[in-house]
Amino acid sequence: MSLTLLSSPLQGFTDFRFRNAFNHYFGGIDTFYAPYIRFNNKLIIKNSYQRDLQLEHNTELEVIPQIMTNSADEFLFVVDYIQELGYKELNWNLGCPYPMVTNRGMGSGLICDPKKINNILERVHKETDILVSMKMRMGYENAEEILNTFPILDSYPLKNIAIHARIGKQLYKGGVNLDGFQRCIENTKHKLYYNGDITTVSKLKEMQTRFPSIDHFMIGRGLIADPFLPSMIKNDTTEYPVNRWEIFREFHDTIYHQYDAALSGPTPIKMKMQGFWEYFSQSFSNPQKTFKKIKKANNPRAYQQAVAEILKNG
Repeated sequence: MSLTLLSSPLQGFTDFRFRNAFNHYFGGIDTFYAPYIRFNNKLIIKNSYQRDLQLEHNTELEVIPQIMTNSADEFLFVVDYIQELGYKELNWNLGCPYPMVTNRGMGSGLICDPKKINNILERVHKETDILVSMKMRMGYENAEEILNTFPILDSYPLKNIAIHARIGKQLYKGGVNLDGFQRCIENTKHKLYYNGDITTVSKLKEMQTRFPSIDHFMIGRGLIADPFLPSMIKNDTTEYPVNRWEIFREFHDTIYHQYDAALSGPTPIKMKMQGFWEYFSQSFSNPQKTFKKIKKANNPRAYQQAVAEILKNG
């Protein structure tokens, strides 16, 4: 059974600049999901979302747009928009765990409302020919919630359901619920993708052994923490390239310069790279010390010095 690896979308991280640089320097990912499109009371697609999906920014990769909504009208609006660009699939995010989303009945906060999910899917399938896929958690309050949606989901020709094996209120704390994921496999006819805590080659193998019917695995935070991970999984190796830190440095410099050009002033680029280093630092022998060095760097020059020092020591 062939193995397919997908990049889970992370808002604020996996935009087109990151995706293209990642693909160029590391590879290993078959399909990237773009961070979700979300509206603020008006049917206007923000410039940042537009830039992210422009075809000229996505020539090398398979990219699937994603929407976060609990409104059929918003869903249909985005379908029109992405189809004009030439996209044929839209992924619906019912996975986001953050309270500012779930409190408004979106993301994993919508899983407890199968009726609303049905109303939206019914209109989308009646009024468009878009291929719909889903990104879900097992629920917000408990892992039974998703099971109540399957009778409805099974009545639509969804491409797949990617399931992060946690509930929303966990955020990213605590372990993944593998028994819960097994129940999902047993209770739906749809093709499932596994997502959650794939951070090492051995972790992926563990999941393959546990779920022999699953051949699509989605990597989120683990992909930023260790960008070599997908290609190492594909090559079935735990050995890093001998020039590991040189490759990482080139990748880092590429995204740094691109974000620096796109953002205005030293504070936004500092915050942007700090966000990345919260993950990057996990690949280094002393993550806390590594991240501390980045946080202490108060200007671009100090930042570059900190990065050079970190990479020199590996």
